[in-house]
Amino acid sequence: MHRGKGMKFVGDSRVKDMQHRKPNIPKDYSEYPGKTEAFWPNFLLKEWMVGAVFLIGYLCLTVAHPSPLERMADPTDAGYIPLPDWYFLFLYQLLKYEYAAGNFTVIGAIVIPGLAFGALLLAPWLDTGKERKPSKRPVATGLMLLAVIATIYLTWESVDQHDWEAAAQQGAIIEHEIDDTAQGYEIYASQSCIGCHGNQLEGGSAGYALIETGLTVDEIKDIVINGRGAMPPGLFDGTDEELEILAKYIENDGQADE
Repeated sequence: MHRGKGMKFVGDSRVKDMQHRKPNIPKDYSEYPGKTEAFWPNFLLKEWMVGAVFLIGYLCLTVAHPSPLERMADPTDAGYIPLPDWYFLFLYQLLKYEYAAGNFTVIGAIVIPGLAFGALLLAPWLDTGKERKPSKRPVATGLMLLAVIATIYLTWESVDQHDWEAAAQQGAIIEHEIDDTAQGYEIYASQSCIGCHGNQLEGGSAGYALIETGLTVDEIKDIVINGRGAMPPGLFDGTDEELEILAKYIENDGQADE
């Protein structure tokens, strides 16, 4: 008998069958007619067209609704009330509560947000269950609903409690130019009036605008000495002559008395 004739070779499970194994090659999109398409140029062209439409729409919105810019920042305006963008309002509101403000600012600014965002980042490792239905994942679903409700509530409270009229007044752009070289302005600045009424007499959340008040010199002097509204009396510690110069300066809407 010749070698190999009449003999049957059986497979050995310890030896991998490489002969009948198909190479790991991705399937071509042509195997699925009508369901797939080439990335270049078909799919990429569609993406470019959609992106162009959204870009043109965004540009139209920016032209029709300019950015709500405020006047130039004034570091001497101690009464200015800042307001973050809408997606940070819930954190802004959180810092208003006693347990997250004052001596506990670190808790409201770092600890609580750190725990929330840290849990979100670690979610794939904290919840390793195979179930995907919310009803079968009570812990994860409950925590997510709690976070969403808390975010919505804090955002709403921040919007509801904010004084929008005062914010519009403190951020209004004043085009009126004052004479900051006049003696009246020197007295105005030396008496710390800038802190409440702004460096351009434009006013703010802590004080009214001093432009076009319609008040006479005597009325202005009376308000400076006796106070009015939120302005307490006795803040002016200058001489009577300086008070007269300051009152005339305010009466003239920030211009030197001629």
